[in-house]
Amino acid sequence: MDYAAWKLFIDAAELGSLSKVAAAYGTTQPHISRQIGELERQCGGRLFQRTGRGVVLTEMGQRIAPMVRAWLTSTAQLASDIQSTAGKPIGLVRIGILPSTAFPLVSSLYEHLRERYPLVRLSVREGQGSQLDTWLESGMVDLAILYRHNPIPRNGDIYLAETSSYLIGPRGDSLTAASTVPFAALHNLPLATFCRPNSWRDRLDQLSAEQGVTLQVVVEADSLTMQMRIVERGGVYSILGPYAIASASNREQLQASRIILPAMPRYVALAMSPHGEMTLACRTVMTVIVDLAKAGADLAEPELGLQP
Repeated sequence: MDYAAWKLFIDAAELGSLSKVAAAYGTTQPHISRQIGELERQCGGRLFQRTGRGVVLTEMGQRIAPMVRAWLTSTAQLASDIQSTAGKPIGLVRIGILPSTAFPLVSSLYEHLRERYPLVRLSVREGQGSQLDTWLESGMVDLAILYRHNPIPRNGDIYLAETSSYLIGPRGDSLTAASTVPFAALHNLPLATFCRPNSWRDRLDQLSAEQGVTLQVVVEADSLTMQMRIVERGGVYSILGPYAIASASNREQLQASRIILPAMPRYVALAMSPHGEMTLACRTVMTVIVDLAKAGADLAEPELGLQP
């Protein structure tokens, strides 16, 4: 198998455009197209469907892409693993993170690796919860820092921190004026929340059924900025974690009240992809992340200070 050809296949699949791949490789689109065509001839089938907007994977391409990613990763790590036998972690570690969860942690991780493990490189991608799970399952990332809602870790997850959930309203709103609000207050309350599929929506539905609370979702948006802009205008509320609220550019126009009776804890988790081997570089990054989380500062629940 030709490593360069299959690397080109994965790059084209992720960028969705042969012209973008050509720009990244410093060559022409016809040259990239010929290389893809030769690869397809070797495979005996089409890997991409050409569209007016670029290229998308065929059913065959979708089926083999996770295996190709795993093979590329293991092949690229071969030389690194030889050096690793001497105890030197080296190579690329791909991490997926939520937009609101892990910026301080990942910044500290980068600084720590640069000082102590300079041969380890990070590739950080940002996505929503369901997207991160998909990336893990397909092997597009090696690790992910994301929210879980079950108090017991599963599938090898490592819980780094526990945070609360908050009802978000506009500045001056009476319902979110106190520091806490009972879950029952969500009954028939107009809500802006995330699109399905989403594990947070599933947990919210489960808890609502248990408590006999009817949810009135009036806006679905995966954009945290959009949710908080809608809430700022009044008449609609959202339920978010402290990191999202603390990072909001319009936080001065919002109020946050911690949900209780029952509480809705979220667990910041470090999750691993089931594909490919766990390299020394990846294990090193995991260890550093856990140590940083134990230190507490980067994942401490921020003081929101949104009540008047």
